[in-house]
Amino acid sequence: MNNVTMLHGAGGKYMLQFIRQYVLKYFGDLGRNIDVPLYLLEDSAIINGIAFTTDSYTVYPLFFPGGDIGRMAVCGTVNDLAVKGATKILGISCGLIIEEGVELAMIEQILNSMRTASIEAETSIITGDTKVVERGRVDKLLINCSGIGAPEKELFHNYEVIRRSRGDSSSMWLINKNIRPGDRLILNGPIGDHAVAILSARGELGIKSEVKSDVAPLNKLMREALKTGGITCAKDPTRGGMAGLLNEWAESTGLGFILHEEAIPISPAAKAASELLGIDMLEVGNEGKVVMCVVNEKAEEVLASIKKNGWRHASLIGYVTDSFKGVVLETSIGGKRIIPPPVGDPVPRIC
Repeated sequence: MNNVTMLHGAGGKYMLQFIRQYVLKYFGDLGRNIDVPLYLLEDSAIINGIAFTTDSYTVYPLFFPGGDIGRMAVCGTVNDLAVKGATKILGISCGLIIEEGVELAMIEQILNSMRTASIEAETSIITGDTKVVERGRVDKLLINCSGIGAPEKELFHNYEVIRRSRGDSSSMWLINKNIRPGDRLILNGPIGDHAVAILSARGELGIKSEVKSDVAPLNKLMREALKTGGITCAKDPTRGGMAGLLNEWAESTGLGFILHEEAIPISPAAKAASELLGIDMLEVGNEGKVVMCVVNEKAEEVLASIKKNGWRHASLIGYVTDSFKGVVLETSIGGKRIIPPPVGDPVPRIC
């Protein structure tokens, strides 16, 4: 490819190739003295005990069942910090790129949504920027948010002894270097709802759907799970979905990840949309889900804690092995299917 395509931003193998061949080419050797530098491709950089992340939001349409671009921008930023163990969100920036002619009432509605999500996540928007461009130069509104967060150190006390015995690199940063064979995988709820909500808002389902996006801040969930102890790594399956996330982990660790199809929660509406459109729900992005790696001896306890705090569809969906490298799905009919890295999210502009 000689030109950028939509695939380069879709969370699959072409996006990873772009990042490795171009972004890391110029920035990958910088900042190697920080705790978690850019070249590790984690959701947040870690420097001097602080997590730092940034993300841009281009979702279409701006409003969809269960949320809008403003709520997504705040929650997405919070979640990239929380899944790395930075559950205390110190502050968020807000950068708005607005197309000339957009209704001020719509902007106000989105800003109010950002305020509500910030309060929900127990944080604040503390700085920002506004740019306006000519009509037709941008699709109504784009948002960039950056965030800084810190670990709540007392939450990691129950993991210290386990960490030392395993040789994990850090007790307070849930990075993929900590994953070990035998760890089990926990998912906090049904996948695919966000994609179905977006498709419904676009009128692409051909039927009316009542499914709402799962967009939500996850720092309180991560806080409760960490109190139990035993979480070694976590990541939210956004662009590229579960397939992209687990293949990234497999590539970076050299380990295998086995999923149990019957254990993966999917709502009936998402399953119906998957069958109708031929979309693999393992490949679509989610905005309120997290996959956790947990030491075997703590997995059931962590799952119980998550369910107790309102995530009643949370499930143990698989485990980690060193017998192969990659991702395998054990199907409901008893077979096995290799889950390759997705080319990209089958639903573009989902976030």
